[in-house]
Amino acid sequence: MLIKNKKKSQLKESELTSESFYKKRRNLIKGIGFAALSLPLAKAASCFDLFGNDKKVDVFGNNVEPEEAPGVFKRSPLQFTKNTNFQSLTPLTPESKVIAYNNFYEFGVGKGDPAEFSQQFKVDPWSLTIDGLVDKPITLNYEDLLKTFDIEERLYRMRCVEAWSMNIPWLGFTLASLLKKAGIKSNAKFVRFETVYDPEQMRGQSSRFVGGSIDFPYVEALTIAEAMNPLALLSVGLYGKTLAPQNGAPIRLVVPWKYGFKSIKSIVKITLTDKAPVNTWQALGPDEYGFFANVNPRVDHPRWSQASERFIGNGNVFQQKRQPTAMFNGYGEEVAHLYKNIDLTRYF
Repeated sequence: MLIKNKKKSQLKESELTSESFYKKRRNLIKGIGFAALSLPLAKAASCFDLFGNDKKVDVFGNNVEPEEAPGVFKRSPLQFTKNTNFQSLTPLTPESKVIAYNNFYEFGVGKGDPAEFSQQFKVDPWSLTIDGLVDKPITLNYEDLLKTFDIEERLYRMRCVEAWSMNIPWLGFTLASLLKKAGIKSNAKFVRFETVYDPEQMRGQSSRFVGGSIDFPYVEALTIAEAMNPLALLSVGLYGKTLAPQNGAPIRLVVPWKYGFKSIKSIVKITLTDKAPVNTWQALGPDEYGFFANVNPRVDHPRWSQASERFIGNGNVFQQKRQPTAMFNGYGEEVAHLYKNIDLTRYF
């Protein structure tokens, strides 16, 4: 769909100039070798491969017909409306790559681990609690997550701190609508999010080696102003269907102007507080991962540049062309005012 009044966030791929490819990526996790963090999804079970082929492969890399793939998590179609105020003119990332190329350390540190090891993950029953400095604490079950709010589709660009990006059609509802339903007390300043803690289902939580030495459960946070911004989305699906577990089923946060690790997955608790929570990556490496984590091409990661990114589209993931990184991932028109008096090179 072409939009006559194009916002700055609606960037065409053709408007971006490619740069030379580089392969350096995150290696913060202590005690884990480089190879464990950088292995491509060459053997992921029950998921699509990343080399331009819409076919499934088994753990040995052999082709598996879809009807033969064992233990595939079943996704359901969702009723939704398209929100034409949130479109992206950048080509969509193929669904096969969105569900196969993931960071979700609860299932392992490899890009293919989440898809391979999450297919037996149970999302029903589920319980999401909203508490803390609210007027009316709320608990939502699995059915509530899908039916309490009107579901809409929004096309958002997603930028990983590892300097790769995707363009994804998310399904969900605004975080603001949920917080308003609970009622925000006047002294609430921050929103804290917590991922489910279930070591029996999440192998990374039961092994510090498999889970990247993270102290689970995973925690993220936003300021109240960020949480109430219309862009902040609680997603329950993508590509017209419910979320796959590797993408954060049954409900996850999507904050498109921040690096992807801020968009916490499989949320079970949202707490409003008057004190700034320390998010998981900030606790692991405060000199590398700050509280805000806004996409900023002028603030490099200590081990790589953030000035450009590798957009994951059709074809081999590792041969995608590079493009310049946009401030706030291209959503500056909608969010820059939130940081008007903040030095984002110091408070990154």
